[in-house]
Amino acid sequence: MGCIYVLLAVVTPRVFMFFIWILTDWFGRAYETTLWPLLGFFFLPYTTLAYMAAMLLNSHRVTGWWVVLVVVAVVADLSSDGEAGRRGRKKVKKPAAES
Repeated sequence: MGCIYVLLAVVTPRVFMFFIWILTDWFGRAYETTLWPLLGFFFLPYTTLAYMAAMLLNSHRVTGWWVVLVVVAVVADLSSDGEAGRRGRKKVKKPAAES
């Protein structure tokens, strides 16, 4: 069952975060405020989920392999944001120069 959660988090991180927020108190236990999970929902969903997992499963510390997981999540977030911007620029076509 745990593998299904990880798969859902990888495929649809924002939907998974929404269900975590509704059904559990994990965000409240991992973060001191609601500001960081809210910003993470919009800007860095993979990083928010990785940090939450590290805090909950590693005694509120990000050490060892959890650091690697958080860094991989940051790279995944930044690469997905960059790809979305690149796709958006391709859709906008410049008008032909008038002579």
